[in-house]
This record gives sequence, C-alpha cells and structure tokens, in this order.
Amino acid sequence: MNPIFNYMISEAVRHRLKKRSYKSTQFEKAVKSTKVEFTHLMRDSFLILLGVLSAGFGLRGFLLPNMFIDGGVMGISLTIAELTEIPLSILIVVINLPFIVMGFSTISRQFAVKSIVAILLLAITVHFIPFPLITNDKLLIAIFGGFFLGLGIGLAIRGGSVIDGTEVLAIFLSKKTSLTVGDVILIFNVLIFSVAAYVFSIEISLYAILTYLAASKTVDFVVSGIEEYVGVTIISNDSDKVRLAILKKLGRGCTVYCGKRGHSMVDTDIIYTLLTRLELAKLHTEIDKIDKDAFVVMHSIKDAKGGMIKKRPLE
Repeated sequence: MNPIFNYMISEAVRHRLKKRSYKSTQFEKAVKSTKVEFTHLMRDSFLILLGVLSAGFGLRGFLLPNMFIDGGVMGISLTIAELTEIPLSILIVVINLPFIVMGFSTISRQFAVKSIVAILLLAITVHFIPFPLITNDKLLIAIFGGFFLGLGIGLAIRGGSVIDGTEVLAIFLSKKTSLTVGDVILIFNVLIFSVAAYVFSIEISLYAILTYLAASKTVDFVVSGIEEYVGVTIISNDSDKVRLAILKKLGRGCTVYCGKRGHSMVDTDIIYTLLTRLELAKLHTEIDKIDKDAFVVMHSIKDAKGGMIKKRPLE
C-alpha cells in the first residue's frame, strides 16, 4: 500500500480521535457545570424555604397578633395592615413588587425571580399556616419577633433572594444619588418609625426600633456567617519564620507579597493570613516568639470560602 495513503489514513483517524476526545471533554464539563448549578439551586431553595418559615413564625407568632411593627418594607406592610383591613399576605406582595422590579434592573434577573418566589411563599405562609401566639410580653415580642424575622430575611439573602425589598431600594438609590446604602436604609426607617409614633404611639415606635435592631443584628449574623474571621497582615524581618509558624503551629494557609519599606525602600515580604478570632491569641504568641517588633495589622472579614480556612479544626 502507498505510504502516502497510509499517512493520510492515520492523520484522518488521529483527527477523528482528537475531535471525539474534545467533544467528550466538553460533555464532561457541561455535566459537571449542570451538577454544580443543580446543587447550588437545591441549597438556595432550602435556605429560602427555611427563611420563609422563620419569617412567617416571627410575624404570626409574635408581631402581628400584638400590633408590633418592624423597619423596612415589612414595617410598612405591618403598619398598613394595622390601619386597614387588607390582609398582610397581600400587602407583602404588593409593596415588595416595585422593589423586585428595581432588583431586576439593578442586580439580576435570577435574583428577581428568586425574590418573587420567596415573597409569594412568605405571603402563603402568613395567610395559611396557623402559627400559635407565643407570648404577650412586649419585650419578648420585640426581641424574639425581630430575631425570627431577621433570621428569615438573612437566610433568604443567603439563598440569593430577598423577602424585604429595603436593601434593593437602597442599592438602587445609592447608584442614582450621592447617598450610601446605609444612609438610604437609615432615612427610610426613620420615616417609618416617625409615622408609627404619630399614628400609634411613641411606645409602639420605640418597641418597633427595638424589633428592628434585633432583626438587623440577626440578619448581619446570618449573612456574615456563623464564624467571624480576621484578616492579618504581618511585616517582619523574620518573615520566613513567621510564615512557617502560621503553616505548622496554627495549621493555616498564608499568602506572601513582595513589598518595599517606605523609608529605606528595602525589599520585604508581607504575609497575609486569615484566622478565626479564637486563634488570634495563639498567632500573637507565635509572632512574639519570633519578632516582637513585627508590624501587625488586623481587620474583620465577613466570611471566607475555600483554601485552608474551613478545612482544619482549632487545635
């Protein structure tokens, strides 16, 4: 057989095998991507459902039967529900709807869809599930009503949605004005509590502020993560020893940057690591053993993912 013909056949076979291998790789990537998306969807759905149940329990078990209100869009809904005969379940949907439309254009379509589903589920939960009245004590109502409502809002945010559109409004207005997100939320809630003081009483307004504080702190706790992390930057003449101490004594990872000292412009290594608050004392001890004059800067971290931060237990 002609050698040239044999070469052409072998090249054709090689090309087909390469093309088949490429298709197989692409298929595996698509399957892996689909599995990841499905896993995330299931996790988000579970968090949203849990959040809806928690918020519904806070509303029906504490706030609504005792004429208590909260801040944000939920506070507006509760106020109107107390002043009119419109069911809270309808108000939750109607008043949140404009903010979800804002979320569609400001954040993403997926966020808007998840939020609509979460708000509808909350409305159904509030309307149909007969949560029992837990207590008539005003202090307990304000604290625990705010806690369960905040827990629900935080879990919904963790699931990629909202059941209270206040933050969506804040993000939208912060892009259109010079106000920050915190400024918008503060102004919004001051107006709500002022209206509550005028329409109901100053006492109810004060309890509403307490409810809001309990809810907002719970939201921060849930969204920021159960563990609080601290980012630590270390500049030392014995940076390599500090690096080894972090790796071996604390069992944590670190990143080394190349930098220069401001006065002398001498090259120096900058170490950055992430720890839980409970490990800070041990880190300071190890650094002092190596270099008492080391420059250490610490700052709070909302949450952390990946790397070694959640792979090793505290020793």
